[in-house]
Amino acid sequence: MAAAEQQPPPPEGCRPLSALLGGIAQAAYYGKAGITEELLRGQLYPEAAPEEFRALRAKMGGLLQSIASADMDLNQLEAFLTAQTKKQGGITSDQAAVIAKFWKNHRIKIRESLINQSRWDNVLKNMNWRVDMKSQSRHIDQINTPVAIVEMELGKNGQLQSWGCCSENSGLFEGVLYEGV
Repeated sequence: MAAAEQQPPPPEGCRPLSALLGGIAQAAYYGKAGITEELLRGQLYPEAAPEEFRALRAKMGGLLQSIASADMDLNQLEAFLTAQTKKQGGITSDQAAVIAKFWKNHRIKIRESLINQSRWDNVLKNMNWRVDMKSQSRHIDQINTPVAIVEMELGKNGQLQSWGCCSENSGLFEGVLYEGV
């Protein structure tokens, strides 16, 4: 029964296509400039004519771009790939299966890469806050008053850019809270 549940190995022609999709993703979404068309053709499809490989790469790159820009879930992907297999000059069902498997494995990483590429400024990476009671102060009337402490980390593309901490008394925050309501 365990043998019946195992999936058969993919056809030999699917391995280069999966690697081609990986190369396209590396170049387009992960910023690997060293992944060139010549490198992909030489490693994956050395017997293919340059114009034949260029057409295949363009077709697969276009499909991957359409899938990624729409951030397709598996149902949308299945419908999209089915339509592509029925289209004149489209893809084969084996190619559709390879694309579906590739997208299932790489969707999250490609989506994160697209989000990081689209950011122009720093983003809030982390924020912590707490309310403390003042135990010491220059003025006796400020002792035992609540103070909000807010810590924020800002960053861009996975790198921490800055960290900040501020504290304010309740009077300022009451004003901010009432303005926001």
